Amino acid sequence: MKTIKKYGLFLVVLSVMNTDVNAQKLNSFTVKQAVDYAKQNSVQVKNALLDILVQKQVNREVTSIAMPQIGGTAGITDYIDIPTTLVPAQFFGGNPGEFAPVKFGTKWNSSVSLALSQIVFDGQVFIALKARNGTISLQERIAELTEENIRANVYKVYYQLVAGKVQIALLDANMARLEKLKHDVQIMFDNGFTEKIDIDKLSVQIANLQTEKLKADNMLRNGYSGLKLLMGMPIKDSLVLTDTLDDNQIKDGVLEASQFKYSDRRDYQISDITNQLNKLNVRRYNLSQIPTFSLVGSYSKQAQRDKFNIFGKGDWFTTSYIGLQMHLPIFNGFYLQSKKSQARLQLQKSQNQTEALKISIDRELESSKDNFVSAIATMDFQKKNMALAEKVYEQTKKKYEIGTGSATEINTAQLDLKTAQTNYITALYEAIIAKIDFLKATGKL
Repeated sequence: MKTIKKYGLFLVVLSVMNTDVNAQKLNSFTVKQAVDYAKQNSVQVKNALLDILVQKQVNREVTSIAMPQIGGTAGITDYIDIPTTLVPAQFFGGNPGEFAPVKFGTKWNSSVSLALSQIVFDGQVFIALKARNGTISLQERIAELTEENIRANVYKVYYQLVAGKVQIALLDANMARLEKLKHDVQIMFDNGFTEKIDIDKLSVQIANLQTEKLKADNMLRNGYSGLKLLMGMPIKDSLVLTDTLDDNQIKDGVLEASQFKYSDRRDYQISDITNQLNKLNVRRYNLSQIPTFSLVGSYSKQAQRDKFNIFGKGDWFTTSYIGLQMHLPIFNGFYLQSKKSQARLQLQKSQNQTEALKISIDRELESSKDNFVSAIATMDFQKKNMALAEKVYEQTKKKYEIGTGSATEINTAQLDLKTAQTNYITALYEAIIAKIDFLKATGKL
């Protein structure tokens, strides 16, 4: 019996473990796949796309103003006291100059009516309808700018993690190199050709590299969590980066600054559309000073009864009309003049901001181009320097093994190699960041 219970408990635990494993999802992404995932799952992008849908509904609200407005009313009234009207008493044989109270009407009255109104011309509504496409374009450009910013950040964090993986691989290679050297020095020590301190120095260097790798591993784990958060991926899901990073990849596909146009930038597009909408707003208030015309109509039925039998026998009396109404604004306490001035000033502000944005874009473009050129040159130099440091280390190691070199020389060569490798990894990452910034500055990311 105890065996059965233990077996049942094992099945429950196994079921829970399988459920937890199934809840986790393994994602192996290239940088493009990571960007596409972020585009679909990032909260910022989702909300930007929802803003487009919200604007479409706002536009439907504007459109509804220009469509026919139809409304119906129905009511029933019980006159507890029928209204009294004074009429000349002489109508009923009374004295001239006197009035007699008379009650007209019935106790129960009911009416049903249908009213129609249709705007024929209204300058403000006309401008609002014309601005619909502009407002949608504005929200679309804002969404695209949000996606671009998310894309740039995903690129940077993705390649930062790739560079971190390269750094860890180099640390592993250095530890393997030092372990091999330590083994060789141990043999030399056993044969009396070196001192114990040389082995101890190598042990210290290996321990330092192990500590550095632990820190790098921890930073890499935190980086993965940050990338998942940026992409909108559940933290419990696994993420594997499949792209690599090398200098040839960084140099490929870079566009020349001469191909740049302001209109390629999403932020400039947003500024341009904002200017167009502000111009329409100025026109809106200018047109609000001219008359508006509306077509109106009504159709109603009314019943009057002495008793509560509205739908019984008796006539329903019809009233109907159709007409054209004009509204002419004459004076509104200078309210309209104030709104016109505000609209013109707002247009001037947005135009000034556009000019300031162009200056900022010029500076960003020039700066990102210089940074990219400098980063490429630094990367090439550090790559050559790393290869030279590795060559120096190998030659120093051979000298040490044949007894013509000192432990100090080989330790110095090892430190120089590690420094050169670190500088190369840093230059490699800074180069890819410079490329991303340059492409973003040209609107081609």
